[in-house]
Amino acid sequence: MEVLKGLFTLMLVLVMFYLFSSKAYKGEKAMTGLAGAAVATFLVEAIYKYILGDAVGIAFAAEIGKAAGSVAGIICAILVMLKMDVEFDVAAATGAVLFGFGILPGFVAGYLLAIVYDKLKSKLNDTLKLIAILLLFVPLARFIAVLVNPVVTMALEEIGVTIVNATTMSPIFMGFVLGGIITVISTSPLSSMALTAMLSLKGIPMGIGCIACVGGAFANGMMFLKIGIKDKSKLISLMLEPLTQADLVTKNSGPLYTASFIGGGLAGIIAVLFKIKVDAPGTASSIPGFFTPFAFNDPIVVSKTLLFAIIAGILGGIISTYAYGFIKELKLKNSFQATSKNT
Repeated sequence: MEVLKGLFTLMLVLVMFYLFSSKAYKGEKAMTGLAGAAVATFLVEAIYKYILGDAVGIAFAAEIGKAAGSVAGIICAILVMLKMDVEFDVAAATGAVLFGFGILPGFVAGYLLAIVYDKLKSKLNDTLKLIAILLLFVPLARFIAVLVNPVVTMALEEIGVTIVNATTMSPIFMGFVLGGIITVISTSPLSSMALTAMLSLKGIPMGIGCIACVGGAFANGMMFLKIGIKDKSKLISLMLEPLTQADLVTKNSGPLYTASFIGGGLAGIIAVLFKIKVDAPGTASSIPGFFTPFAFNDPIVVSKTLLFAIIAGILGGIISTYAYGFIKELKLKNSFQATSKNT
């Protein structure tokens, strides 16, 4: 029952995530800002505080990581507003008052005030803009964050806990499903970093996300070669960050998403088997996913996990490319038979 609840919750979140990104006012731009904030704060915190600070013992590095993690709300509000075409001085002043808040309240405040600014900017000259910043945006940003912080954070963290419980009850199944879904999202125009940051995903589910994205990158690379795109720079770009090749991903979404799901799913199982835990939300992408697990797990165990995850990703790529080739050949055969009959 707990597994079904976790699976249903995950599907519901994905639908809402997709609808917001594709249908909400400048939703995709806002999500891009959220993903950027996750990298700028959570990834820096993971590397400097947990790896170089806690594991290696460099006190100055720990201070850097702690500082980065403490300004997640500020950075998120600023980046979301900038991505939504708000002028930098308005975004900076709005974000500055959100010290002490996490990434989710920062996201909500930045998004709502970006909409307000978009409606008002045509009516504001330089003087009025300054007055609006001081008297409207600054207090409103803090008020919104205070208002939504307990509700939004609690709701999304509860969803995250449900997914964690489901993973605990049926680790192999959830490892495959969660790993596959997160990797597909990382390949799509949506953002796996934004999703996992919003859910405050931690522990084994976040570990699955990180490792799955690494394995899925190799599955994607193999599918790219099968499709016939052999440009090395494009191939490397796709594996490191699929959004850099968004046009090619969109044109070949079917085969690439299949490769992502199978390769990421198999790599997710590897993460479960090695009990990889990650307590840095928002780091589910190939590059952050490669480095972040070292901050929370034994380095030797992580190295073994990454090796087997890459092998699993390649295996997923082989399965996917074989299936793609078989289906393509079948379509050509049916097309040829239909043409012969017409002749």
